[in-house]
Amino acid sequence: MNIFYTIRAKRLKQTMIIVLSALFTSFFLYAQHAFHYPVFSTDKGPRAVYKAEEKDLEVALTFNISWGDEKAIPILEKLKEQKIQHATFFLSASWAERHPDIVERIKKEGHEIGTMGYDYNSYTAMKPNEIRQDLAKSQKVFNSLGLKDISLLRPPNGHFNKEILKLTSNMGYTIVHWSIDSKDWTNPGVKEIVSNATKPLEGGDIILLHASDSAQQTAEAIPYIQHSLQAKKIKNVSVSTLISNTKSNIKDVK
Repeated sequence: MNIFYTIRAKRLKQTMIIVLSALFTSFFLYAQHAFHYPVFSTDKGPRAVYKAEEKDLEVALTFNISWGDEKAIPILEKLKEQKIQHATFFLSASWAERHPDIVERIKKEGHEIGTMGYDYNSYTAMKPNEIRQDLAKSQKVFNSLGLKDISLLRPPNGHFNKEILKLTSNMGYTIVHWSIDSKDWTNPGVKEIVSNATKPLEGGDIILLHASDSAQQTAEAIPYIQHSLQAKKIKNVSVSTLISNTKSNIKDVK
């Protein structure tokens, strides 16, 4: 009889552990969504932004460019055709250095520019001094192109950790991640890109798109994305605008 109760007690304990773990995980995921926590933060305040507050029907379309000569212009043409201003382009400075005319057009047509560093090498595989040098080299290029106040940073591949967060914050950068991934670089088809970008859409979202040459279908998807935004009465704004009035309300994950 004692053996029976011992086994039953062990099973009950195991069941409780599983239930509590599930509840904790559910709460964590809910908290990320409900309170719009940044994707990562330190104890003392530096943080990465992945989403703003939902109070306004505004989102930020963001485009990464790290290589290629063919897709950026068609995407800019589609944005202009659809009267979409204030998209945010995250550029690797090595690409920008080779395409000053496209950088000028991005700026001239009212879009925002952020950096992805110079060489587009993963920062998690680099030493702190190497990251500093990469960002300094990046800033030198952007300064030469008339872009002197770049403060938005999207680390290459979106990879970063606490140390990188602190280091880049001390250099005056805000790391910008994303809340919606269109997966356009995988070229899953225009319909799938539009669905990925707009089905879960709500105010405050930051949407990841690409304008490198790997994104073969992104330009064609833009009119449909814009149609979905208009149908939901959602306005596209720059990342800076999206987070400017809500940044102080974003809480740090402890």
